[in-house]
Amino acid sequence: MFDSIFSSISNTAASTPISLMDSILTILISFILGAAISITYMKTSNKGGYSQNFSLTLIIIPTVIAIIVLLIGSNIARAFSLAGAFSIIKFRSAPGDPKDIAFVLFTMAAGLACGVGAYAYAGLFTTFLCVLMYILSVINFGVRKVTYKLLKITIPEDLDYEGAFEDIFVSYTTRHELIKVKTTDLGSLFQLFFNVTMDNNKSQKEFLDAIRCRNGNLNITLSMVEDVAEY
Repeated sequence: MFDSIFSSISNTAASTPISLMDSILTILISFILGAAISITYMKTSNKGGYSQNFSLTLIIIPTVIAIIVLLIGSNIARAFSLAGAFSIIKFRSAPGDPKDIAFVLFTMAAGLACGVGAYAYAGLFTTFLCVLMYILSVINFGVRKVTYKLLKITIPEDLDYEGAFEDIFVSYTTRHELIKVKTTDLGSLFQLFFNVTMDNNKSQKEFLDAIRCRNGNLNITLSMVEDVAEY
């Protein structure tokens, strides 16, 4: 049984060598597709907030994947050898943005398609997905129309906080809730904590200015809801 297994592996290892022209074509096409994906990633990133290193990585990944597929081919022995080699490599990175992970999978798929010689399919789905990602970015698909914030207002002790800012909240928010009241400075000041749902069509500066005029220009803090632990 072992003789037949090793004989099968040996026969597979003696497969047809990789054509030089096919290898060059595969590398060039995978590189071009990686560049197209990287440009799409940069164009669809919010306000240019992308990493240069990640953009370069997106160009290289399809070429690396294509080369690996070329080297393995249908050779079982090479597949096990490469699996053993890559198993000793440890990749450590912080959890990334789901969109970044999607682009990594995108580039890997393009590299695999080029590696098996399906250049037309690789170019087709790369073009389609790049155009789709660009369109979704232009129309701001999935953007929230409201933003959840934590608002902290400091008021003097003589100001009745119950309903003191009700008209301002009605004008600038879609929902508000008083969640905490705290005294400070030996009871001379009150700190009010609200969960507010901001209307993104309204100016946050005008909202804070209106509150500032009402609370005597004392401290106001507008932050994300997740920061509530700081208070």
